[in-house]
Amino acid sequence: MLIRREHTDSGGLLGIWKIDESLGELLQLFPEHMRSEVVERIKAIRSERRTIEWLSTRILLLALLNKEKTTLNHTADGKPYLEDGTHHISISHTKDYAAIYLHQNHLVGIDIEIRSERVNKVARKFIGDNEYIDPSQKTVHQLLHWSAKESMFKLMEENEIHFKYHLHIHPFSPATKGIITATETKTDRNRTFKIDYEVHPDYVLTWITE
Repeated sequence: MLIRREHTDSGGLLGIWKIDESLGELLQLFPEHMRSEVVERIKAIRSERRTIEWLSTRILLLALLNKEKTTLNHTADGKPYLEDGTHHISISHTKDYAAIYLHQNHLVGIDIEIRSERVNKVARKFIGDNEYIDPSQKTVHQLLHWSAKESMFKLMEENEIHFKYHLHIHPFSPATKGIITATETKTDRNRTFKIDYEVHPDYVLTWITE
């Protein structure tokens, strides 16, 4: 079910789909003349979960652009792109949700993460020694660090990025929504980014425009 479709302040188009449909129900959401082609495409996907992610992403893309002929593909290293070249695109999945961020002129990144305590077990692998985590909001703060770095990674289009050593989140305390400032040291440009974030009851969301 489409739960969000909106234009961002930077001119991008953001959408979120709550995946509460079965595989069969998702197939029925495609226009009838597209279904046979879609069925052929998903035959090569072995996991039902991956199939549902594939279907929900493309249904969301249809809902955002209202263009049935927009074909979504991936480069050899897994980055999504639209064959017609009309928009830059970034995609994210988490349990029960799919998110897409589109922009006609600028590179973008988006990430959605279900809220879970599991991040505590891996936080040391992606949070730098000098990065601040609010102890009173430990889990959500760690999730925002991970999500913001995922969004940066997707926008940067660089290989071999280490989240802990190349991507640096400036100190902030989580609110319901706001801006995260971050710097990358992977390239000689050492770019600083402004990353939008939101904290929802079920998930956190971050997105970035070049």
